[in-house]
Amino acid sequence: MKITKADFGTTKKGEKVTAYTVTNGKGASMTVLDFGAIMQSIVVPDKKGEFVDVVLGYDNVPAYEDNPPHFGATIGRNGNRIGGASFMLNGKTYTLVKNERDKNNLHSGPDGYEFRMWDAVPNEKNGSVSFTLTSPDGDQGFPGTFRVTVTYMLTEMNKVKIHYEGKSDKDTMVNMTNHTYFNLNGEGSGKIMEHTVKIAATGYTPVDEESIPYGRTDKVEGTPFDFRNPKTIAQDAGAEDEQLAHTGGYDHNFALDGSGLRNVAWATGDKTGITMTVMTDQPGMQFYAGNFIFGPVGKKGHTYGAHDGFAMETQHFPDSVNQKAFATPLLKAGEVYSTTTCYTFSIL
Repeated sequence: MKITKADFGTTKKGEKVTAYTVTNGKGASMTVLDFGAIMQSIVVPDKKGEFVDVVLGYDNVPAYEDNPPHFGATIGRNGNRIGGASFMLNGKTYTLVKNERDKNNLHSGPDGYEFRMWDAVPNEKNGSVSFTLTSPDGDQGFPGTFRVTVTYMLTEMNKVKIHYEGKSDKDTMVNMTNHTYFNLNGEGSGKIMEHTVKIAATGYTPVDEESIPYGRTDKVEGTPFDFRNPKTIAQDAGAEDEQLAHTGGYDHNFALDGSGLRNVAWATGDKTGITMTVMTDQPGMQFYAGNFIFGPVGKKGHTYGAHDGFAMETQHFPDSVNQKAFATPLLKAGEVYSTTTCYTFSIL
């Protein structure tokens, strides 16, 4: 394993951003930033043996400081949506920023962890970079000082492992995720609608017009959300379906089958043959087909548009802080928050 460091630029505050690139013995690599603990690139071989960057992103700091699609972002303290931008814990109501439709909270608001500098520790022995952040009591509206470390590791089997671990000094809510967008044909190569996808989920959580779950899990059988057998993203994306209409396409949480660290999803690029396998210990995964990617200029001057990338964000269910039917993301004071997600790349 080899880890190299490079200057990536400077933030508006004058903070120097460093890019850490981990390269394995096969020539595959990942690049992560200490700004936002962001996944900036993953480069893996395609069916011809040519190396392809399969992650959407930017080549400069100002773009990541803006970053409306949350490319590559570490999302915290809570990923996805919280209805009404508030929740109750131990008899007290906590109010968050209403940063979506002036009503709900999305990805913890405009001051997310993705816009902060993290302390980085590279480890060449195991091909990892660990990023640590301290989120103070009251940060973003959440109780408790929460200290968290996110470790990215690249293995010789072209597996990217993301491990989150942290503690809070007060009871709090924690539901972190990674918001990397993938295009297995290569970033900037166009639409992902002909990618083949499989998701091991017999249920999903339907949402209202504001993308807040109703608080129930419906069967995927007989709906466009049935990905239990491989199919292209395009196959049912145009179906007349109320749920697809609510979100402009696929942007829903799937109730994943099984428990513990297990394989939950697969995707294959139709042009490169690159297959990505998703493994997680989380109960849910948001599958987002990039419906609202509109015009950011990304790497190498590529202009990204709708459906030019997809995200598979492992998580607790959206709005689980308020939905009694969903498993709670409650983290008790002094207990360890620990969760792992892996993305493994191979050739079909």
